[in-house]
Amino acid sequence: MKRALLLLAGCLGNSSPTRNATGTCEGACDHYIECKPSHPEGDRTRCIQECPSVFSDHRSLEGYEGLKCSDAVEFVDGPKSAAR
Repeated sequence: MKRALLLLAGCLGNSSPTRNATGTCEGACDHYIECKPSHPEGDRTRCIQECPSVFSDHRSLEGYEGLKCSDAVEFVDGPKSAAR
């Protein structure tokens, strides 16, 4: 969890100001799915289930929603997935 929050903090400099952040797990998972168009069917369900244990507050969720797509996918799936 600490590692995930540190990674998020490091990526916030790459955030996009044009996306309307909701600060919710639903919004964060929508962003993840939008960034990964060929995602497996279960990715959204997994995201919604895991989100509360990774993000502890509204602000961190807004930060995630502002990430550019490659960073958003890498944050959830790991570095190899973002290169696809």
